[in-house]
Amino acid sequence: MGLLSLAIWTPIAFGVVLLALGRDEQARAVRWIALVGSIVGLLVTLPLYGRFDRTTAAMQFVEKGPWIERFHINYHLGIDGISFWFVLLTAFITVVVVISAWEAITERVNQYMGAFLILSGLMIGVFCAQDAVLFYVFFEATLIPMYLIIGIWGGPNKIYAAFKFFLYTLLGSLLMLIALIYLYAKSGGSFDIATWHRLPLPQLTQTLLFFGFFAAFAVKVPMWPVHTWLPDVHVEAPTGGSAVLAAIMLKLGAYGFLRFSMPIAPDAAREWAWLMIALSLIAVIYVGLVAMVQQDMKKLVAYSSVAHMGFVTLGFFIFNDLGVAGGIVQMIAHGFVSGAMFLCIGVLYDRVHSRQIASYGGVANTMPTFSAFAILFAMANCGLPATAGFVGEWMVILGAVKANFWLGLLAATALIFGAAYTLWMVKRVYLGPIANDDVRGLTDINAREFLMLGLLAVAVLFMGIYPKPFTDVMNASVANFLKQVAVSKL
Repeated sequence: MGLLSLAIWTPIAFGVVLLALGRDEQARAVRWIALVGSIVGLLVTLPLYGRFDRTTAAMQFVEKGPWIERFHINYHLGIDGISFWFVLLTAFITVVVVISAWEAITERVNQYMGAFLILSGLMIGVFCAQDAVLFYVFFEATLIPMYLIIGIWGGPNKIYAAFKFFLYTLLGSLLMLIALIYLYAKSGGSFDIATWHRLPLPQLTQTLLFFGFFAAFAVKVPMWPVHTWLPDVHVEAPTGGSAVLAAIMLKLGAYGFLRFSMPIAPDAAREWAWLMIALSLIAVIYVGLVAMVQQDMKKLVAYSSVAHMGFVTLGFFIFNDLGVAGGIVQMIAHGFVSGAMFLCIGVLYDRVHSRQIASYGGVANTMPTFSAFAILFAMANCGLPATAGFVGEWMVILGAVKANFWLGLLAATALIFGAAYTLWMVKRVYLGPIANDDVRGLTDINAREFLMLGLLAVAVLFMGIYPKPFTDVMNASVANFLKQVAVSKL
């Protein structure tokens, strides 16, 4: 097995072992096996960084072998500078999520941990797949463990949220499947994604393919107006489910735009860029305003995720190096920051069993260490310089100004709204006098919670202060991507 196969199948193998351990009396052993599995899953991805060639845009660590030979479907893996960081990010977030669930989950612990490890392997598979059917299988398979995580360990309306999540994402994917089958026929019987990038296609065909892929990827991002499933799902999902959904699963849609929509249908992508930019700006501005009126902390951060992902799609469809690289950096940063925000809400919920902002006030008086972490992540969510949240947004705004000053100005207003709703939440929850007996009785975070938040704090600060390792990896691939989408296929 190559490194990419190890990265995909190691967590899945541990997840299957956990599912076989059926009784809650074994919960202690299950937690340790899950932790070992997630750490081993992270360790097998680390050699990728040392061996990655930053000077080339070609696929690296390529593995290829026949899978379903009759239809020329291959088990074909590879990563470039665009997909590289998402493999490591997924493995890292999985470790943090396993630590976060250590005490919070007491029933069916083996199934919960197993579902997360299997989900981790499947998501890494999406970022590595170079065969369209393999991509589609991984892309759709991620729905199953997440559906179970929401539907079994979620809140009071968990069944409604799980169904909404599943139906929204599945319906969009059916149109993508039609597009994949058409491209298979058009290419003479190949599911190789790189081959599809070179296909000459007429304008109408490109437009239909573009919107076929758009249906799947826009729902997953999610872009406005198909974002309505996300707040419901976040509110009902357990803390770990929200963290993985925000940190990784939303990125699958944005990654799909870079791997399918734009290189396969570049003329359509340029023709409809105005629509994508408009939808992105609505997400950035309107959804930012919606976030301001939320009373539920999870809903506020969920709407904040939609606004931040609007920056990502905006960066992609500006078609310049700063915009595309900024969009990718924003995806990585959002993975750290939004995951951390949901885990902080989970820490409070475990103690008070309320997500309402009105239930708190003056938390910093009783939980000073935790509040320091929570406020750091809130500042990163605002886009404060020297945090991960600043780097991607700054690059996208620079790219937008380079393309059109007014576009950049509109994008920059999001920083004001982001600061407004985040600081409003910080003020109401953490600052001021102690508001009620629930807050007075709070205890500060323990060593496990400190480790979980500390890992994310280091990641947020390191990326904010020294983003060069993140951008260096992607430069060659971004330049190659921009060359691909600049060439007309008509």
